[in-house]
Amino acid sequence: MRFVASYVAFLIAFGVCDAVWLTQMGSRLYRPALGDILLDAPRLAPAALFYFGFSLAVVYFAVMPAVREGNASSALVNGALIGLLAYATYDLTNYATLRAWTLTITLADLAYGTIAVGICSWLAYVAATRLASWGWI
Repeated sequence: MRFVASYVAFLIAFGVCDAVWLTQMGSRLYRPALGDILLDAPRLAPAALFYFGFSLAVVYFAVMPAVREGNASSALVNGALIGLLAYATYDLTNYATLRAWTLTITLADLAYGTIAVGICSWLAYVAATRLASWGWI
């Protein structure tokens, strides 16, 4: 049950963070550099596959080990590392291969991914441990 609680908590927290980030930064960061290659609206099926799959990986590799250890900082640090690696895979590949992709986008995304995934992993840890301490899971 802790896995499910952690997964739901991470999914909600990361979904909110990403919605805010993309809403605020889309017109400021991405649209000016990438222009016409951006869709007017995202394709929902691939986005859902990413969010559900990425959340599973973060909970499995960062949150649950921290829950087993009883170590909130482990969830934060390991989540941040996973975020950095995931965002680096995407952004550095784009920066290496796409003419319009900028260093500014790359650095902003790396910082965002590291911070957001770290914090959301910590929040998922807190949710799972609190719910367990209250006897709800």
